[in-house]
Amino acid sequence: MDSTRYLIVGGGMTAAAAVDGIRAHDADGSIVLVGAEAHPPYKRPPLTKKLWSGGDEDSVWYSNLDGVDVRLGRRIVGIDPEARRATDDEGNELAYERVLIATGGTPRRLGGGDGSVVYYRTLDDYRLVRSRATDGAKIVVIGGGFIGSELAASLTGTGASVTMVVPETAIAGRLLPSGLGAFVTGYYRDKGVVVLTEQTVASVEGTTVTLGSGRTLEGDVVVGGLGIVPSVELAEAAGFEVDNGIVVDEYGRVGGRDDVFAAGDVAAFPSAALGRRMRVEHEDHAKTHGRVVGANMAGANEPYTHLPFFYSDMFDLGYEAVGEVDSRLATVEAWEVPNRKGVVTYVDDERRPRGVLLWDTWGKIDEARELIRTGAPLSEAVSFA
Repeated sequence: MDSTRYLIVGGGMTAAAAVDGIRAHDADGSIVLVGAEAHPPYKRPPLTKKLWSGGDEDSVWYSNLDGVDVRLGRRIVGIDPEARRATDDEGNELAYERVLIATGGTPRRLGGGDGSVVYYRTLDDYRLVRSRATDGAKIVVIGGGFIGSELAASLTGTGASVTMVVPETAIAGRLLPSGLGAFVTGYYRDKGVVVLTEQTVASVEGTTVTLGSGRTLEGDVVVGGLGIVPSVELAEAAGFEVDNGIVVDEYGRVGGRDDVFAAGDVAAFPSAALGRRMRVEHEDHAKTHGRVVGANMAGANEPYTHLPFFYSDMFDLGYEAVGEVDSRLATVEAWEVPNRKGVVTYVDDERRPRGVLLWDTWGKIDEARELIRTGAPLSEAVSFA
């Protein structure tokens, strides 16, 4: 039976960051990384952004895996925390000293028939959709969140005809205040995207989409961007607590143990700044949480106090955001140019900042974090001018 000091379960951005964290404190300890994809860890944001605007695929690969035993196209299907052993999908056992669960999530799927929907998440998904996104191709994008909105904008640049099916009242409706969401939806329509709001999908047969209203859409390719469901099966089977993710402490430890950790998309971690447990699916968190938790596997004993930010590009609209950016919260808005440049602060019932949206306002993430951490009720809008 093989053995290793560090076992990383998962082959995404969090896994690559964890390698950096481990190596910062243990230069020689053996690391085995087991990933389900056929590719080694790569950066995911370019899949909806840079690669569509001329970026080179070579830019997505991580270069920090020298000396790591990377096992691809394999899944860890069981962990025995008492014996410190893991079993893969071919029945092979691997002994470890410390294990990191960085399994991320699986794409949320449509109920009922879903035909030939490409649930967009991986490099292979990008390659498949790219090959079909020719000038004049008809593409149906289901979902108006991060993946759906970014991909629809990128696909339009290929000359394809894009139709978005959005269950909310607006693109990014779960994120943006209603006025801004309406502006963005109108902006997409002005760019030639057919945006069907407040629509559900009843079924997909092949590439024919039937909406809840009975309307049918014909496409050359149908893409689903519906978010992810955290892959918590390993933790559940091992008896660890799961609550919208694998529950971890501020060090990334699972179940109070010092030999089992979880990080990234799959981890529900405590946020001191917001006073609640969170699960975050964005790049900044994947990198920072992965690095800190990897370091803690190697003995750093460093609490994760970072308040992660996220960003998006939608045609030439763009933003950075931090904290609880949720359209169900009240907002205090300060616009330099309405709907084009400004700051939206999301507040609770006592007007305490919970999240900040920096709309075409750059270089202010640290100030936004401090506003949230301080937690003082707002008496007026914040512009960070």
